[in-house]
Amino acid sequence: MGASPCAQLRDDDINPQHQPVTGDGHGPATEEVRGLIRLYRDGHVERLPAVASVPPASTPDPEVVCEELIVAGGLTARLYLLPKLQALPLLVYFHGGGFCVGSVAWRCYHEFAARLAARANCAVLSVDYRLAPEHPLPAAYEDGLGVLQWATHRASGELARWRRLCDFSRVFLAGDSAGAAIAYHAALKYDARSEAAAPLRGAILIQPFFRGAARTWSETNQPQSSKSALSLATSDCYWRMALPAGADRDHRWCNPLAAKLPAAEASRLPALLVCDSELDILKDRSREFCEAMSSAGVRVEQVTMAGVGHAFQILHNYPSSQARTTEMLAHIKDFINGRSN
Repeated sequence: MGASPCAQLRDDDINPQHQPVTGDGHGPATEEVRGLIRLYRDGHVERLPAVASVPPASTPDPEVVCEELIVAGGLTARLYLLPKLQALPLLVYFHGGGFCVGSVAWRCYHEFAARLAARANCAVLSVDYRLAPEHPLPAAYEDGLGVLQWATHRASGELARWRRLCDFSRVFLAGDSAGAAIAYHAALKYDARSEAAAPLRGAILIQPFFRGAARTWSETNQPQSSKSALSLATSDCYWRMALPAGADRDHRWCNPLAAKLPAAEASRLPALLVCDSELDILKDRSREFCEAMSSAGVRVEQVTMAGVGHAFQILHNYPSSQARTTEMLAHIKDFINGRSN
């Protein structure tokens, strides 16, 4: 894709406390990720047009068609299909953005979803969700579960014209960063047996955006260049805006390892593919998560993309981003194929 169409965030993208920004009639900004979002003292939220939005009609791959639709009671989504292939698995995808920014219409996510469909041979349903701080967690997690329930219950009826191309009985979840956390929590709460629905075949978590009160080694010591998409300060800022009042980073909506996973919940989880990045500050937390899931009896595959950092597959901000994206998509394809029969 060449240069990234999405904003690249650096350590200095968090507005220092001693450089206050004021909004007309809203008082000073209390939180800011420069170029993307400001939260003012009176609760007003300003999202900045740092990332281009594109219509669904044009995709970067001629084999992929895209249609925008409304799902699960009002959420905007884009469905990516391969018309030359039939009965493909459905991959429900949630974008990243610290729970506070992002859209299926952002050029970088539109292009990645189309590439994911083409390379992994699946239909991709890329879905928006309610954003914080206007809608703090668990709003995004509730939306994720609602979309999954819609996909396994009603999608085949509401999208009957696509039934030939999309197999609604073979559903996977996926997401990157905050979207990976949404996919995990949706999978955790989904119970196909009680809902008399098709089982979830698997979940793909790309650089999952989990945290905890205690810092990991990579969060405090991983060198971050100007190409980095996620600094510790940026991460802290997003979590302050995303969590409900009074919650800290050991809340279960932020730290999935704050308490032992109950056996009943672990038994509901499908196989997981966790993709982390060598230069990501979240890599240690991702590996701790994989170890805990494996100890709880969850089937986990974990792969690390060398030489790249957070959101490399979206931002293309490292020399090897394209090669690592191709490698990661091959892992995703194998994971889906291995669980689609």
